[in-house]
Amino acid sequence: MTWEPQAEGLNQIITLLKQSQSTDNAIQRAVQMKLEELNQFPDFNNYLIYVLTKLKTQDEPTRSLSGLILKNNIRIHATHLQPAIIEYIKQECLMALGDPSPLIRATVGILITTIANKGGLQTWPELLPTLCDMLDSQEYSVCEGAFGALQKICEDSADTLDSAALNRPLNIMIPKFLQFFRHSSPKIRSHAIACINQFIINRTQALMLHIDTFIENLFHLSSDEDREVRKNVCRGLVMLLEVRMDRLMPHMNNIIEYMLIRTQDPDETALEACEFWLSLAEQTICKEALTPHLAQLAPVLVRGMRYSDIDIIILKGDVEEDEMIPDREEDIKPRFHKSRTHTQKAGNMNSQDQGARPMEGNDEEEDMDDPYDDMDDDSNLSDWNLRKCSAAALDVLANVFKDDFLPILLPILKETLFHQDWQIKESGILALGAIAEGCMNGMIPHLPELIPYLISCLSDKKALVRAITCWTLSRYAHWVVSQPHDQYLKPLMEELLKRILDANKRVQEAACSAFATLEEEACTELVPYLGFILKTLVFAFGKYQHKNLLILYDAIGTLADSVGHHLNKPEYINMLMPPLIQKWNMLKDEDKDLFPLLECLSSVATALQSGFLPYCEPVYRRCISLIQQTLNQDLASTASPGQFELPDKDFMIVALDLLSGLAEGLDGHIESLVVSSNIMQLLYQCMQDSMPEVRQSSFALLGDLTKACFQHVHPFIADFLPILGQNLNPEYISVCNNATWAIGEISIKLRDDTKPYIPLVLAQLIEIINNPNTPKTLLENTAITIGRLGLVCPLEVAPSLQQFVRQWCSSLRNIRDNEEKDSAFRGMCQMITVNPVGVVPDFIFFCDAAASWMSPKADLHEMLQKILLGFKTQVGEENWSRFVEQFPQQLSERLAVMYSI
Repeated sequence: MTWEPQAEGLNQIITLLKQSQSTDNAIQRAVQMKLEELNQFPDFNNYLIYVLTKLKTQDEPTRSLSGLILKNNIRIHATHLQPAIIEYIKQECLMALGDPSPLIRATVGILITTIANKGGLQTWPELLPTLCDMLDSQEYSVCEGAFGALQKICEDSADTLDSAALNRPLNIMIPKFLQFFRHSSPKIRSHAIACINQFIINRTQALMLHIDTFIENLFHLSSDEDREVRKNVCRGLVMLLEVRMDRLMPHMNNIIEYMLIRTQDPDETALEACEFWLSLAEQTICKEALTPHLAQLAPVLVRGMRYSDIDIIILKGDVEEDEMIPDREEDIKPRFHKSRTHTQKAGNMNSQDQGARPMEGNDEEEDMDDPYDDMDDDSNLSDWNLRKCSAAALDVLANVFKDDFLPILLPILKETLFHQDWQIKESGILALGAIAEGCMNGMIPHLPELIPYLISCLSDKKALVRAITCWTLSRYAHWVVSQPHDQYLKPLMEELLKRILDANKRVQEAACSAFATLEEEACTELVPYLGFILKTLVFAFGKYQHKNLLILYDAIGTLADSVGHHLNKPEYINMLMPPLIQKWNMLKDEDKDLFPLLECLSSVATALQSGFLPYCEPVYRRCISLIQQTLNQDLASTASPGQFELPDKDFMIVALDLLSGLAEGLDGHIESLVVSSNIMQLLYQCMQDSMPEVRQSSFALLGDLTKACFQHVHPFIADFLPILGQNLNPEYISVCNNATWAIGEISIKLRDDTKPYIPLVLAQLIEIINNPNTPKTLLENTAITIGRLGLVCPLEVAPSLQQFVRQWCSSLRNIRDNEEKDSAFRGMCQMITVNPVGVVPDFIFFCDAAASWMSPKADLHEMLQKILLGFKTQVGEENWSRFVEQFPQQLSERLAVMYSI
């Protein structure tokens, strides 16, 4: 196709491109509108490619911009573009890849990748062969341009390149790339490694065939003088560690020595190399391979934890007081709400628990926040840097080597912690926090000296030192709480509360987070200090800027979770509620700040119980309204997509969870609110939502309303139970968990009216309890629910006893005495009475479960004893003695003491 631009059109587009580089927002908006208009003309895109590839008289930024606008057009409008125009753009791109300008080559590369991604590589069959041929060009710019494009394609389409649909082009490409590892240009060497690195993690067959050549070539380039090359070598080695440890093993000593040097590089290679220690720590050979190098590695990691001078400038580390400066909205990270999940408390020998409650958090993944993510939470500092990586590496290595690491670490800590230079001292405090988990036992003898020293560092004149000290102290909170209060807890609390009111925003944030950790560790130990704590937290309300206000909500919610009903005193309520309600009234329904505030109120409502009554009506009404609005918006956007935008369902989820908190806290008092609202109809809709988190929170609320005011749930049971049965799908663990729990709560209220619903749920529950992959929380809730179904409908459930009794007993032996465990065991006793043969093969498991009670109620104790004695009588003395010989000694003794058997 030959196409020529018209002079007038070309000038118009060049003028627009120039204007769009203006800093004036009004001009930019006008240009944006004009560009949208021009998209109506089919050959507008021809002009854009012409400016990029042919108009050598224009400056590079303008030409490049033309290519980037074209890229966006292809991304958005590709399907509407005429095939002839796409063909023209493709051919021009391939011709321009060798442009003398690196900027233009890079832009053309981006354009090529975008076209390949939109249409799929199979619609451009000549692309890869052409690019591979261009690699052999004697002209540097052609070879480099082609490699740049190939690297982007490898990054974007690694899987496709290995597919049979394309005839496995990698079989040709990988040997080809390997030839360029020894090219004279560092840029080309770097492209070659970066291309192959894309195929390591997936163990791509074409690469595995050449793995030895690849590794040999990587080693050859390890001492390359080019920074990019070294960075890519480090990246490749880190990935190989996970994928082909067998091939690296013979060279491990040299690799470790190499990475030690690279981790000290003055540029970003150091970060790539530092990742190596994180990866190595996960390998079984870590201890053996690293032991000879630990003494060299530890000081390198601690040095890597220092703030660089650039970091300090970016962090405004020299600005001590900034509490009056408003936050920029873009500095506030989005928060994610965790929906409620019903969990059991683990049993221990002296704890009583009044039943468990739906808690927050997803069991889909263990809730492991990376402590290094928010250690220096600053949007200006790149999220992951050498400092955080070094600290994380020291942490994982401390977990590998445990206290054996201390002889090396203690001298380093002594030297850094008490250093005159605040940057070194700060890195020492960070290192002390990083090793807290792994080296806790060995650190205990040093803590009586270190904790008071750290508490004194909370008033250091440098804000960055005060902030990191908060974090490190939070890592030792568990030990502090276990000591006599006057020694460490009280002084720590007093100082942390002062830091919550610090004049520096970073310190406020670190202190609030550390205090939340302390609250979780101390729980009711904080009750004597509640007045003092609340005074500080409430004072912070008037002082904090936007970002820290959100963290303050979290600290207050955690306090409520930790001290529970002890918060329900008029003087505490009068301090805490007015500022919370004031914020609540100020926020609009579409403001995402409602999330943390609603989460906080949910914890407060649960803790205050009847103390929340004066506040509950407006809170309840607003939650109902948030759910209604979200459902309406969802309906509108589904009915006419494009006209209405999709709702943010988090508003609905958070509102459902706050209603759960109200139902649990207010118990029967919520009845008057429920009766005058359409909550049951809303719940019916939410329980069928396509989003698992919405269903998860709906089932938690259903369970809580069943406990609080079953009379209003009862009329809807025939609609609700089939939905619960359909959600017993362990693929969505938390949804399944809450549905299971709700079924158990409903059965307790329905009693023998549960009978018609047993076929809807029993088979799935038995399948879940027998699945080896079922997580602990779900196992416990499933066992409790099966027990409860057996309690109310023993004749229907007992025939299946043999299918679940062993798993049932194993799951419930570990939870504390509470109402749920009580009702489940009563159900088991009923089922055994109906079907004694069902328990015989697994009777030892039943004995063990019976022994797990600390103090069962008298009538339950009698039921358990009767079953044990009945079995003993049935089998006769001699058989019983033989049976008891299999018991662990502790079990025999416990049964003798508890049940006189």
